[in-house]
Parts: sequence; structure tokens; C-alpha cells
Amino acid sequence: MTTRWQAENSADDSARYIERFDRLAERGVDLHGEARMVDAVVSPASSILDAGCGTGRLGVELARRGHRVTAVDLDPVLAEAARAHPELDVHVADLTTLDLGWTFDAAVAAGNVLVFMKPGTERAALQRIWAHLTDGGVFVTGFATDREYTVDMLDEDLAAVGFVLEHRFATWDLRPWRADADWAVTVARKPTLLA
Repeated sequence: MTTRWQAENSADDSARYIERFDRLAERGVDLHGEARMVDAVVSPASSILDAGCGTGRLGVELARRGHRVTAVDLDPVLAEAARAHPELDVHVADLTTLDLGWTFDAAVAAGNVLVFMKPGTERAALQRIWAHLTDGGVFVTGFATDREYTVDMLDEDLAAVGFVLEHRFATWDLRPWRADADWAVTVARKPTLLA
């Protein structure tokens, strides 16, 4: 199954993506807004699934903050870059069929992960993320709003899977959501089953 990322990017493009973030880091650009936000949402020392980890930038920062991070990406070039960080447990896998065999306190799909999936497969990925969360586990995602996959589509898919929408922001630094925002950051939760 070809994702939008694969259709739009070659291995050379993935390498350029890695170089771009390396240059941003060298210039001192703040690349950790996502990690600060996720860290504020989860409990200390949480187990976190970084779904669509790219180079591992977010996962490494979450690990630095004391969390145990398992990183997954379909792109082998990006996953190899993430493997350069020994604090991450990195897997090459498709989110629509992901089956790691264990669950996490939280999952994050940052950096346009959902909008780079093959159209129509987003709900399948959310189902697999749901299956990898403990009861009460939190899911955080963020993507640009100018793409084919919309916030309304996300909300429909979250509800269909069983997630409860808790918060939406216009940025990773928690600016209030507004309909004309360029970015949507969403926090949803897998409900706790009552015994």
C-alpha cells in the first residue's frame, strides 16, 4: 500500500528531510514544542508510541524527559535515522497493520503523519493505535489543515474507533483552536472500561 508520503517522496527526499531538520537544529531552532506539549499531557515515566516517528526527533526528546519511547515509521530511511538514537526502540511498520504485541500509556502522531497516509486508511491506523493503548491512554496528533484529510474527517474517525475528543488547539504551544487555523493539534483518549 503506497502512502501519500511514499507517493510524494523518494529515498533522496527522505534524506533531504533528515538534513533539513539537522540544519534547523544546528541553527538553534526550537524543535521541541511537540515534546513539551505531549510531556504535559502524560504522566511521568510513561510508555509512549511515537507513530510515524520520522527521524526520531520527538521520541528522543520525550525519552530525555524520562519516558520510554517505541518509535514506528514506514519509511526505512527515516527509521534508520531514528535508530541512531539508542534510547529509542525503533520499528519499520505500517500503522494500518501495526501489531507490536504490547500497549502504551500514550501515542503520538505528530508532523502530518495522518495527512501523509494513503487516503481512506487513516481510520485503520487509528484503530491500530487504539489497540496499542491501555484503557485511559491518551492519543495526541497534529497536522496541517490545508490537506485532503480534514479535522472533521479526523473527528469522525476518532469517534468511530471509540476515542473521546478532549482538546483541540491551533498550535503545539496550546493556542486556542479556531476554524481558520493552519494547524490542528488534537488530544483524544481511549476510555477506561469500568469493571
